Amino acid sequence: TANTEQRPGDDVAVGPVVPAMPNLHSHAFQRAMAGLAEIAGPGDDSFWTWRGEMYRTAGLLTPEDVSAIAAKLYVELLKGGFGAVAEFHYLHHDQDAAPYGDRAELSRAVLAAAAEAGIGMTLLPVFYAHSNFGGAAPNEGQRRFINDVDGFLELVAAARPACEAHGARLGIAFHSLRAATPDEMRAILAARFDGPIHIHVAEQVKEVEDCIASTGRRPVAFLMEELPVDERWCLIHATHMEPGEIRSLAQSRAVAGLCPATEANLGDGIFAATDYFGLDGSAGIGTDSHIATGVAEELRTLEYGQRLRDQRRNRLAAGPGRSVGRTIFDTALRGGTQALGQKLGAIAPGSVASFAVLDDQEPFIGAASRDQILDRWLFALGDRAVRDVMVAGRWRIRDRQHERDGPIDAAFRRVLTKLSNA
Repeated sequence: TANTEQRPGDDVAVGPVVPAMPNLHSHAFQRAMAGLAEIAGPGDDSFWTWRGEMYRTAGLLTPEDVSAIAAKLYVELLKGGFGAVAEFHYLHHDQDAAPYGDRAELSRAVLAAAAEAGIGMTLLPVFYAHSNFGGAAPNEGQRRFINDVDGFLELVAAARPACEAHGARLGIAFHSLRAATPDEMRAILAARFDGPIHIHVAEQVKEVEDCIASTGRRPVAFLMEELPVDERWCLIHATHMEPGEIRSLAQSRAVAGLCPATEANLGDGIFAATDYFGLDGSAGIGTDSHIATGVAEELRTLEYGQRLRDQRRNRLAAGPGRSVGRTIFDTALRGGTQALGQKLGAIAPGSVASFAVLDDQEPFIGAASRDQILDRWLFALGDRAVRDVMVAGRWRIRDRQHERDGPIDAAFRRVLTKLSNA
């Protein structure tokens, strides 16, 4: 609320102020296909059938298209209460699968979009070499994603100065245990990167079955035994774990990267959040395929998944008399901050000044106090509660508007029209 000791020139945030949420998992280009994979096929639809539309979209995009989609997405994320994003970036090559002259061409397109929108960025170039366990050859739809170890190290080296120029954090990612062998991952880690390390793991039952068939172990157990997983790591999804894997992940201090709206959309399954949180496991939220783009929908879906599975209410509250909204919001702030490798997630000296201001003209917000504000936002109002967003000390969203909404929307519409006509 307004400071009674306001000085001339001070900015005043009128309404409850909360830290802007870090978004720990994004595939920006997939925002362009949201809603296009909802046509039932002749058999059972799943993540594996959804991939066909994803491959089609990825194969059509130019660097200009990628930047236009990402800019629109990043503005939407800001309006949803996010202040920074980890871009899990695996679209690397030209449409004919040849590397660009600048291996970081598409990384630069994403970074330029983040700069236009004004969102904080952790760029995660992704190593992707295979289509399945055991080093299986990639398929045609993956042609723009593929690198060998040396090519990937060249890509990361090219992305480093681009990140420095944009003030972005650089990390790395391995697409999945399907797409990278342990030996390849160890060779890359030998380069001693100092940033975050992310990987998809145990998202789908078929992935678990394939991992057991190939290695004799379940994915999370296999990863923990083969690689030095610690607090620098973020395991995206980790949906299908047995109790021993849940304990191992919690004890590692790695972050579980949860993307509840995408996981629901793809029919992935429900993360064992009650068990994992009970072991003080670290977790954060991402928007992944961007079927949703707001903090409220992701956190609400996380809690509701636990309720539907257990047929009980208030599953993730920190204890009797504690607020569900406050518990999951604080958990996601801590985990997201850790996963992005940035000083985010707090209103405190030493933390980046990235805040969201909730609209106190909304009766649900204006009549609430303390933790009730978060519960009203997450479970009653949703994304429309977010009015203003500051990132790194600069207002990016004011009264739900971005200063470049017009040209960003026009460029995005052009890409959608191109994809519809392809």
